[in-house]
Amino acid sequence: MTHDASRAAGLLLGFAGDRLFGDPRRGHPVAVFGTAAARLEQGMYADSRARGLMYTTVLVGGSAVLGLALERATRGRLLLHTVATAAATWTVLGGRSLEREALAVHAFLDDEDLPGARHRLTYLVGRDTTSLTSREITRAVVESVAENTCDAVTAPLFWGAVAGVPGLLAHRAVNTLDAMVGYRSTRYENFGWASARLDDLANLPGARLAGLAVLAARPRTAADAWAVWRRDASGHPSPNGGVVESAFAGALGVTLGGTNRYGERVERRSTMGDGPAPAVTDIPRSTDLATHVGAVAALMISASVLARRAVRRTAER
Repeated sequence: MTHDASRAAGLLLGFAGDRLFGDPRRGHPVAVFGTAAARLEQGMYADSRARGLMYTTVLVGGSAVLGLALERATRGRLLLHTVATAAATWTVLGGRSLEREALAVHAFLDDEDLPGARHRLTYLVGRDTTSLTSREITRAVVESVAENTCDAVTAPLFWGAVAGVPGLLAHRAVNTLDAMVGYRSTRYENFGWASARLDDLANLPGARLAGLAVLAARPRTAADAWAVWRRDASGHPSPNGGVVESAFAGALGVTLGGTNRYGERVERRSTMGDGPAPAVTDIPRSTDLATHVGAVAALMISASVLARRAVRRTAER
């Protein structure tokens, strides 16, 4: 086994671990990171982009250094390297947990329990859920499943392929910081700017990978997904969310986008897709698509790692 083969095997095993087990209920390493980040924020916070950049650099850099230490400790010990890569991959992926949360909201809607669905939806989205209708809750779930398939599955897999364990841990740090301080508010408008922009940059390749995986996972609707992606993605405020949400909209035959409320701020997004608004039954359809997109992406990423090794060997001859 080569180092590249070890990395590819670790990524696949970690993906399988996430699908089988999801996130642990207690003691998740990401929760430990979040606690450390919150404490550091107390000491470093200032209404300043420069201070926010320092904060982001310390935490993302520290995560990358930890990953680099793990890579070096397992260098030349390919079985241990596979295990370390698999453990890091399982730690940073969140596809199974995303599916569980989406289906939990679906269960409340299926029982016509709007208060329960609105509350459970807060686990998935940052928008105000207090007065959402069943249709609006459903749209929010499908959009969250689509966007987070990039954030929690395809983007970390991409960085794992490119940079191994350091890439996996650094990406999860970036994604976690964006969720903590990157959203728009008076407190974080400047301090969270660096985290938000870095998250956009880090997810650029993962979003495109997710879009391509949608086409591969649903070949019968690939033409529709591609057409909606090309036409509607740029209307989304996120350079990455628009790609994945538009591809999902085309593949599922629904229309996403519209008006969202975030506290006192109202955001009116352009619509994506040509079908009707998603129905409650479209939630499990979206999670099923997300599962297949993750599997396709994991196979594509692992194959690319092995192909890279083959190209290098050919070039050396």
